[in-house]
Amino acid sequence: MIQARTKSADDTRALAAELAPLTRAGDLILLEGGLGAGKTAFVQGFARGLGVDETVTSPTFVLVRTYEGRLPMVHLDVYRLDRVQELVDLGIADILDEDGVTLIEWGDVVRPALPGDFLEVRLDPGATEDERIVQMRGVGPRWPHRLRAIQEAVERWTAAD
Repeated sequence: MIQARTKSADDTRALAAELAPLTRAGDLILLEGGLGAGKTAFVQGFARGLGVDETVTSPTFVLVRTYEGRLPMVHLDVYRLDRVQELVDLGIADILDEDGVTLIEWGDVVRPALPGDFLEVRLDPGATEDERIVQMRGVGPRWPHRLRAIQEAVERWTAAD
């Protein structure tokens, strides 16, 4: 597991922007953490790192938004779903983009309906109101050989203060 520390929402966006170039078509990223943890800020920075020009907002009420960048980016927010079966009913298999990268806010809630190959990104409060602890863990065969590159990309956030 890789652990980083960001000092603001802009810092969280910057960290995510550094990760975006490392992603490949078909990647799935699950974002976890409480309300206000910085999941949407992470997606905004990630989108910037993919070259997305549009404003990225949380799709809480529409569930899914798609953006064009270096790779297509699918952004889901499943906070409003009551049951995992709702995600299956929505056609999650068709939503996951094999040609792009998919980021799912509240991904831990719907993990049973998802493939077992993803990058887990957990955002938790830090010592100050704006600080976040960002933990990244690769699950499945796509990620172990890429963790070194991820570690290097976020090195400035992992160094001791």
